[in-house]
Amino acid sequence: MLELLEELFSYSFVVKAIVVGTCVSLCASFLGLPLVLRRYSMIGDGLSHVGFGTLAIAVPLGLSPLKVSIPLVMLAAFLLLRIREHSKMQGDAAIAVISCSSLAIGVIIISLTVGMNTDVCNYLFGSILAIKEEEVYMCVAISAVIIALFIFFYNKIFSVIFDENYAKASGTNIEFYNMLLALLTAVIIVIGMRIMGAMLISSLIIFPALTSMRLLKTFKSVVISSIFLSVVCFFVGVVVSFAYNTPTGASIVGVNLVSFLIFCSISFFKRKKELL
Repeated sequence: MLELLEELFSYSFVVKAIVVGTCVSLCASFLGLPLVLRRYSMIGDGLSHVGFGTLAIAVPLGLSPLKVSIPLVMLAAFLLLRIREHSKMQGDAAIAVISCSSLAIGVIIISLTVGMNTDVCNYLFGSILAIKEEEVYMCVAISAVIIALFIFFYNKIFSVIFDENYAKASGTNIEFYNMLLALLTAVIIVIGMRIMGAMLISSLIIFPALTSMRLLKTFKSVVISSIFLSVVCFFVGVVVSFAYNTPTGASIVGVNLVSFLIFCSISFFKRKKELL
């Protein structure tokens, strides 16, 4: 095992992927629980498809994928939330329209661009080889800002999630905090897509929170557990991917799934024991 880890860390691209993946995992674990409790889980999935479309536009134009994708996906998050709150169209229908359209546009652009159609799997399912050094520094800086914002607004976010009426009565701008969550989710999805891909990045946000909620009941304990699970599952997934030559993103999701099933089993037997 030690030899495997030594070999793993001997590759610079793996080290860069682990740094970025750890940052993304931390941010995703902070954002996952509020999104699940606010029933915004599918927004993450929809934004990942938008991110795929923006990446497909940026690459043939020779532009930085992150610098193009982050503002466009944030704009999509803003539009999705406005549609969800003020339009006659149902929120899930709006997400479906925007995500499917973005995915289709991305696939069309890739198919028409010479030399890009062979890399479609990297966009859809991620690749640790795709991360550049400048993107590592950008990801670390952005992740630090996201974590700092979540900690700074922790009490307000907690209030909005669990008692929206009280939060509104106390003068809290609910729309602002909902928008903040959506925009931060958009940013972390774009960053995480480099490793996880458009099809799998939303799982990194949702799985740790859902897994932790099987056993833990308080907001703070679930957040702490989500942080631990997210980082550990990411690292184990990378090791499994390296050892068995499996896709990195799919391996990370597979480890998260195993963790979820283990927590569900423990919760089931715990409830059964309490009934006896």
